Amino acid sequence: MAGNWNNLQVPAGVRDLLPAEAAALRELEQELVAFFQSWGYQEVLTPTFEFVETFQAGSPAGDEGSLYKFIDREGRVLALRPEMTAPIARLVATSLRREALPLRLCYSARVFRYEEPQAGRLREFHQAGVELIGAGGVAADGEIIALAVETLLKAGLKDFRLGIGQVAVTKGVLQDLDLPREAVARIKVALAGKDLVGLERLVDEYSLTGLKRRQLELLATLHGGKEALEEARANFIQTGAAAALAGLEEVWQALTAYGLEKWLFIDLGILRDFDYYTGIVFEGYVPGLGVPVCGGGRYDGLVGQFGYPCPATGFALGLERVLMARGEGQGGGQGGYLVAGRDLAAVLRRARELRRPGVMVIIDGGSQNRQEAAARAAARGLALVWVD
Repeated sequence: MAGNWNNLQVPAGVRDLLPAEAAALRELEQELVAFFQSWGYQEVLTPTFEFVETFQAGSPAGDEGSLYKFIDREGRVLALRPEMTAPIARLVATSLRREALPLRLCYSARVFRYEEPQAGRLREFHQAGVELIGAGGVAADGEIIALAVETLLKAGLKDFRLGIGQVAVTKGVLQDLDLPREAVARIKVALAGKDLVGLERLVDEYSLTGLKRRQLELLATLHGGKEALEEARANFIQTGAAAALAGLEEVWQALTAYGLEKWLFIDLGILRDFDYYTGIVFEGYVPGLGVPVCGGGRYDGLVGQFGYPCPATGFALGLERVLMARGEGQGGGQGGYLVAGRDLAAVLRRARELRRPGVMVIIDGGSQNRQEAAARAAARGLALVWVD
C-alpha cells in the first residue's frame, strides 16, 4: 500500500550491502575461492533451494526449526539451503558418483537460517568452504585443519585461534552419564555455549559425582596443547575413546611439525552437530567476536545417507564474520582513475587504455575544468587523468 513505510524496511536478520561493503565481500570471496583452487579444490554450485529431505539428512532428527521451508505448486516441501555440506554430499552421491576419489570441492554461496539475529549472526549470510570427500585418516584431517588455518591467514586475520576437539570423546562421556535424553540435551547446550555456570548447575541438579563429574568438567575446561592431550588420555581412557585420542594426537603432531601450533589448541568441549560430525571437529575464534569465524570437521556418515557411503571432512567460514573481524564495517576505497577532459572521444580512448582487470576507471563527463575534476577524483579516492 502506498505510504506504508514498513514496506521499505528489510526483514529481521537480513541487510543491504552498500557499495564498499559489497566490494569488500566480493573481493574476499574471489580471493578465497582462488586460494582453495590452489590447493587442488574445484568449485561447485548447488541450487539455492532443494527438497527438504536433503537438509534433513544433515540435521538431528526432528530439528528443522532453522529451515526456511515452503511448498511448491506440486505440493512438495522445499527449503532454502541452511549450509552447503549436505547439498554437496547429495551432489557427490549423484552427479559425481563415478568420479575417482578423493574429491576436493570448494564453494562460496549464500545460506539461510531462521535463527535469532545478533551481532555476527544473520539469517542470510555468505559462506565459503571446502569438502574433502572419500579420504579418511590422519592425512585428510591434517590437510583440512591446515587449510583452515592458512585460509584465515589468507583472509587477513592474524589474531585468531583454532580449537580442535574429537566428537568420539565427547559422545563417550555423555553416554556414560546414563541420564535421560532431555538431561543430556541440556548439558550439550551448556557445553556448546561454553556456559560453565549453567553446566555446574546441571551437574548438581543431576547429582553427578566422581569420575562422571570430573570428565564433564574437563570437557568444558580442558584447553591447551600437548599437555592437554596427555591429561585427556589420562582421564578419558575409560570412555573407549583411546583410538580417537590417538588419532587426534597424530594430527596435532603433524600440524605442529608443519609450523601451525601457535594458532591451535585442544578443546574437547566443541560439539557442533552430533548427528552430523563423527570425528575430529574444530572452530576458529577471533577476540571480540562472540561467534566462531569458521568451523568444520569429519562427517563420515553423511554421504552414506544419500546412498554412497564414504568418509568426508571439510570446513566453512562466514565471510561477513571475517570482515567484522578485520574491522571492515564499511570497507575501504579500491583506488583507480577518474578520466576527464574536454574531448569526449579522447577521454573514452584514454579510459579504454587504462582499464584492465582489477583497475577501476570512471569517466567524468560533467567537470568543466581540471580543478573541478581533481576535486571529484579526490572525493572518490581516485587518481585524476586529465585529457587535453
